[in-house]
Amino acid sequence: MACGGCSSGRGCSTTTSGSPAGCRNNGSCGTGGCNKLNVFDWLANMELPAGQQPFDCVEIRFKNSRKEFFRNHSGGSLAVGDVVAVEASPGHDIGTVSLTGELVRLQMKRRNVPVASPEIKKVYRKARQADVDKWIEAQQQEQQTMIKSRQIASGLNLQMKISDVEVQGDKTKAIFYYTAEERVDFRELIKKLAEEFRVRIEMRQIGARQEAGRLGGIGSCGRELCCSSWLTDFRSVTTGAARYQQLSLNPLKLAGQCGKLKCCLNYELDAYVDALKDIPETTELETVKGKARHQKTDIFRRLMFYTFFDEPDNFIPVPAKRVHEIIEMNKRGEKPETLVEKAAATEIAPRKEPDYENVVGQDSLTRFDSQKKKKRKKGRGGNNKPQGQQQGGQQAQQGNKGGQQQQQKGGQQQNRQNQPNKQQGQGNRNNNRRNPQNKPKQNDHLRQQRRPPQSPNQGGNTPKQ
Repeated sequence: MACGGCSSGRGCSTTTSGSPAGCRNNGSCGTGGCNKLNVFDWLANMELPAGQQPFDCVEIRFKNSRKEFFRNHSGGSLAVGDVVAVEASPGHDIGTVSLTGELVRLQMKRRNVPVASPEIKKVYRKARQADVDKWIEAQQQEQQTMIKSRQIASGLNLQMKISDVEVQGDKTKAIFYYTAEERVDFRELIKKLAEEFRVRIEMRQIGARQEAGRLGGIGSCGRELCCSSWLTDFRSVTTGAARYQQLSLNPLKLAGQCGKLKCCLNYELDAYVDALKDIPETTELETVKGKARHQKTDIFRRLMFYTFFDEPDNFIPVPAKRVHEIIEMNKRGEKPETLVEKAAATEIAPRKEPDYENVVGQDSLTRFDSQKKKKRKKGRGGNNKPQGQQQGGQQAQQGNKGGQQQQQKGGQQQNRQNQPNKQQGQGNRNNNRRNPQNKPKQNDHLRQQRRPPQSPNQGGNTPKQ
């Protein structure tokens, strides 16, 4: 029962085999569970010192990424994955224990929640089967409730987007999460929602990043969104982070699913800032050949690429150390002969090309668009074509360009000689139609013509003339 609020939508209903219907791990995932924003309890296997009581607060997780701290007044031991009934206003709510022990104290300190605060609500008991069944029914109503609430808000012409609905475990309260660019007067909306669903309505406005964290999704990197899997604090991201990393200032590539700049732009920013400390600012370098203009920089290879005004396509890699030397020389009024010395040019390691072959473009996308060749229709006579025509056609195909005319003439002469045979064959076909019993086999006259003459040694017969 560890994944009651699983984002898969299947909930934690128990199957006939007694195992949860969510991810079917019985609350023992190797990664800590299938919940969002998990915390690895590295103090779970450590025993408390003698005489010290365990911490009486636990962390309870509700739908998606909503987590709150509750005090365990019952005194019973709670483990990660237990479904419990907790205090709510009004009534009670059902949640899942996500963290226990001394690590809860550190999480409360991190979120600025005072340990001795009287506002911390309490845990009533472990959930009964009736509580779990009612909780599952409430989860099944959330999707239809959200669709209906969006229709009502659209009918009132409110500039807001209802992104998520969470129904309380006892079905007496519903929390509507929405996003809006401007302030929205939703007093009339609350009245209509209360009349429609017969529950207490609570509206909570969240930002675009909080919305992406609650709903989840897959980022452009192919993995689950950081804000829905492990990221808890949203730091400001500026375009300066993209400039330091020399990224293209394309809003389509830099923006995440929330429409804001990607949080991952800050992950490697410190490494780029440290690497840029040894690289001089981009300036023009004066040499004997002329002025060289800076084009781009390879930060981690410590190379700066320059081009001369008369050769804009010739990129010359210059080490950052050499650029410092040329700048100092220009300040003294000196001009070097070349940007890179001959000894230093051999030290610049060539960039390794990837060891795979780019196969894009080798196969044409239109290779299947060509029309199929039409098959030649066979004549009525089938294979009854005279031998002269067959030989003439073969000679015309196999001959070279110089002898095509002679072969065509020879084929025409043979066709003229074989015209009586053709007429004779037509007469035989007419007779065979009238007398089907006396129908001869096809191509008999051709077989007789192709049959080689027998020598006197074979059977003692002489060939017919």
